[in-house]
Amino acid sequence: MKRLFYFMLSLSMPLLLASCGGGASSNQAEQKSDSTQVEQSGKFKLGNGVNVSHWLSQSDRRGEERAKQIVKADFDSIAAMGFDHVRIPVDEVQLYDDSLNRYEDAFQLLKNAIDWSLEDGLNVIVDLHVIRSFHFNNENGRPNTLFTDPAAQENMVKVWLDLQQFLKVYPNDRVAYELLNEVSAPTHEAWNQLIEKNIKALRQEEPNRMIVVGSNWAQTIAAFDSLRVPEGDKNLIVSFHYYSPLLITHYGAPWSDASLYKGKVTYPGLPIADTSCYKDMKPEDVAKIRVHNVAYNRDSMARDMMHAIEMAKDWGLELYCGEFGSYPRFIDQETRLRWYNDLVSIFRQYNINNAHWCYKGDFPVVKEDGSANELPALLTKK
Repeated sequence: MKRLFYFMLSLSMPLLLASCGGGASSNQAEQKSDSTQVEQSGKFKLGNGVNVSHWLSQSDRRGEERAKQIVKADFDSIAAMGFDHVRIPVDEVQLYDDSLNRYEDAFQLLKNAIDWSLEDGLNVIVDLHVIRSFHFNNENGRPNTLFTDPAAQENMVKVWLDLQQFLKVYPNDRVAYELLNEVSAPTHEAWNQLIEKNIKALRQEEPNRMIVVGSNWAQTIAAFDSLRVPEGDKNLIVSFHYYSPLLITHYGAPWSDASLYKGKVTYPGLPIADTSCYKDMKPEDVAKIRVHNVAYNRDSMARDMMHAIEMAKDWGLELYCGEFGSYPRFIDQETRLRWYNDLVSIFRQYNINNAHWCYKGDFPVVKEDGSANELPALLTKK
């Protein structure tokens, strides 16, 4: 699912092992007060959620096709399956033209999604997933200029300030903002400074809005100790994504290096126990696979997360796993479910709230007919 994530994961594997455009136009008035309103009753809360992906993000669908892709019945179903929040990825190119004029049809879909979620008792994270100057997979047909062009950073702030005008009508305890998905900056400090810049801008109007920030290197655990958050700001959630071991979570996924290996994989333990297959593979493919053939079990996954758990505790902030999942198409299902059971048990033990990737996409929690598959009961059981 995340090519850049894989690349950063391969770079960070030794660390893991050691621990185991223009301004918004004036016609873009803020959302009117006819939006669903829910009385604020306390702090923004998360538990077990799901990503409503490939709709307002990472999709070429527009018009009626996009409008019919996700409807009210989907949010009704998500709530009925036991999830308590949704993370909604959105892309700049879906919401704005090059001059940051809003595409009103896309904003109406976002409004519908939030309103339907709140009606169903689901809290919402609006996740700025892709912007024109930064795509985590480098798939937007443009170079990533976010960390080389100051104008690109100013544009990101402008996007967020306009989104804020649209979203601020929602209660602080129901809707949160996620600054940017799976950032990979050339230095950790470059991302930390951009975090500070965006939060400072948003805090001018919303000092109490919950804001989600992730670590550099595509929100990997390995970069978590380099994350810096504004001192004294308790209305933050710190986030990581977890897709380890890659040979279990992306076995057979055509966009992943894990697809280069066609044999049996196992969990727990060494994913490829019998490496005699390497002799029949291209040397360059073996090199790509070998870096991911690392033994994993529940204890090692918990060790991966321990430093992030302790850092969040020291900050007094909630730790959140905003993405995790295992590609289901080719892997042995018993192996896959053993991984899920271990990971979910870690989340429960350490009170790590989380959102599965994803709802209907390549890592679904539903069958083709829209009914729940085997995952919701596992993910949402208390």
